Amino acid sequence: MYRDPVLSLQPLHGVPVAMRPLRVGMIGIGTVGSGTFRVLARNQAEIAGRAGRGIEVVMVAARNLPRAAGIVGDGVPLTDDPMHVATHPDVDVLVEVAGGTGPARDWVLAAIAHGKHVVTANKALLAEHGAEIFAAARQHGVAVAYEGAVAVSIPIVKALREGLTANRIEWVAGIINGTTNFILSKMRDEGLDFAAALAEAQALGYAEADPAFDIEGIDAAHKLTLLAANAFGSPVRFADLQVEGITALQGLDVACAEQLSYRIKLLGIARRREEGIELRVQPALVPAAHLMAHVNGSMNAVMVKGDASGVTMYYGAGAGSEQTASAVIADLVDVARLDGTHAGQRVPHLGFHAHAMNELPVLPRAAVRTSHYLRVPVHAANQIEAVAALLAGQQLPVQQVVLAAERPETGPQVLVLTGPAAQSAIDLAVHALQAHPAVNGAVTTLRVEALAS
Repeated sequence: MYRDPVLSLQPLHGVPVAMRPLRVGMIGIGTVGSGTFRVLARNQAEIAGRAGRGIEVVMVAARNLPRAAGIVGDGVPLTDDPMHVATHPDVDVLVEVAGGTGPARDWVLAAIAHGKHVVTANKALLAEHGAEIFAAARQHGVAVAYEGAVAVSIPIVKALREGLTANRIEWVAGIINGTTNFILSKMRDEGLDFAAALAEAQALGYAEADPAFDIEGIDAAHKLTLLAANAFGSPVRFADLQVEGITALQGLDVACAEQLSYRIKLLGIARRREEGIELRVQPALVPAAHLMAHVNGSMNAVMVKGDASGVTMYYGAGAGSEQTASAVIADLVDVARLDGTHAGQRVPHLGFHAHAMNELPVLPRAAVRTSHYLRVPVHAANQIEAVAALLAGQQLPVQQVVLAAERPETGPQVLVLTGPAAQSAIDLAVHALQAHPAVNGAVTTLRVEALAS
């Protein structure tokens, strides 16, 4: 992520002089913080060998001090005042893993103002306040590192900023929320409806008691905001995303997608078009033979299409204490290496230097052009012909019209797959279908993503 320090270890009579350890102040010692502390302690020799110096936690802020003491022991000072850690002179880098956006913003900006680097796994903070935070970091010549904020154990930020720097990125698409992927996997594999699959996810700890951030697509949207900025050199633009979760998804559509040789996944997609970029999170059909269709349970995967590299895919755990710690500590190692370098020699926060960032227009929903799946409930199976005729009259590029497998509890359903069409054209066709006397209920539409070119 960053260039090695210009001032490297200086030998004294042939013996390297040990550099002072990087001193870490941590805000939060919950799931991610405790995992970070454990991995740092367990792998300290390997980490120091890669960083060129030790990395030590010298101070921790926590709400529950007795619990925190049980994790870090007697050797690390504790406080219930996060700002004390963010501004303390003995802290070189702030690790913010407490979450939230309001107080966390204040802590991070205070640390930056005091000349401290920042490592965070807080995707909401950066998606909503990233422009302000990155600008402050540039002003004060410090780094803000956040690999743990996106896809956890998958080093996708590093891949976009370093491994794929030769490329003009065409699109990024990912399963970037483990909770929703677990729910969709259960709905497909066990035939559960959404509510039952969500309840199982909560019982197993994959979903929070209030799962809204995950199931409504907001968590995935926060992550896609950061991926898109690194892919296209555009500022973080969370407010411009089109976001649709899985709360309205029916088990019937999961089964019908399977009949058509597709699987439904919640995808975050950032795609470059001639007229602008698409930024969207939505459930979509993926061909059953595609690698992305086989990312199951709580796992994550991200695909990137570069003009030179072609399509590359990155797979790994989407959640977990030590899995997130892996990314947080990788960022700490990078910070340890960069300490002493000029800010202009480092990899930029969003992959592009500030003067090269560009405000690409974001396409509105109506202009997004993809293939589509439609499920049309009808009064009788022979009314499939009426549905096909209506769609032909709408001049949609219809590729397939079939009856769903018979299910007495749902009545006859007509399944339609289209070729690429603008969302505005699909909306008009659905409006016409809803007014047709053959149609017996609400028409369901989902996008279809080939993820091939």
